[in-house]
Amino acid sequence: MTVRAQGKTRRVNSLALVSAGALLAAAAVACGPSYFEIPIETPIRPKMDVSPFQRVLVAGFITGGSDDVDTNLETVRLLRSQLRTKSSLKVIDADVMPLTEIAQDQSKSADDNAAASAAQPAAGTSSGGSAAADAMALPTTIKEEKDLEPYERLFANTAYWKTIGEEYQNPLIVTGTVLFAPKTSSAIVQRDQEIFDSFGRRVTVPTRTYMERRGFLLQPKFVFIDGRTGTTMYSERYREEILYNARQNTPALSSYFELMDRLVPNFLSALSDQKIRGTRVLLN
Repeated sequence: MTVRAQGKTRRVNSLALVSAGALLAAAAVACGPSYFEIPIETPIRPKMDVSPFQRVLVAGFITGGSDDVDTNLETVRLLRSQLRTKSSLKVIDADVMPLTEIAQDQSKSADDNAAASAAQPAAGTSSGGSAAADAMALPTTIKEEKDLEPYERLFANTAYWKTIGEEYQNPLIVTGTVLFAPKTSSAIVQRDQEIFDSFGRRVTVPTRTYMERRGFLLQPKFVFIDGRTGTTMYSERYREEILYNARQNTPALSSYFELMDRLVPNFLSALSDQKIRGTRVLLN
């Protein structure tokens, strides 16, 4: 009798252990693998070597498009502010240069020189001088990107930029062009709409509607000039746009800053080390 009772007790204990193990396994499967996120930073090396410079001059920009924003002034202010906090270079505080007017003055001087050359008593020079003057002409108003192209001759004037560099102790000079213009877009878009069917049930059906959207386009070109020589070291062009519902009234200045926020990291990556922050998921 005692042996039979002990065997029965062992079977009961074994069943209990098996049941407990099954419950633990089921709990582990139900919970699944554990994971956790680790923050990581990926360094990005600058696109050019700025080690020879201790100072940076954000001089000014040739601008066009909307008259609602002083794009030259706002761009200089924004970039100087960013460089003060995110660059090792000392930012020079100077008056914002009216580069559009400066380019026009230089073009006028070139036109006068071409006209003077055309007035020389040499056969066949009159038509050539006129063609040279026409080639140097700049649009009086800048409304689109093609209007900016003739103005970019200013950045190739190494003598002018070398003079500016000597005035400010040979810094890295930041300049370029900025087009900030209104943009309108119309298209057929698909939207989900909730309706009630014949049985009173709420259902979602796709509908196609014609929608007009309005916003702004921002196209800056950043030009980096060596103040010691007046030569261009690097340049890069960007494009961003933002569109709103046509009934939404968004101030132009607000849209400008929203678009510039997208571009500033790209600008900074040209002359200083940057880090992209993210996360990595690890399974345990």
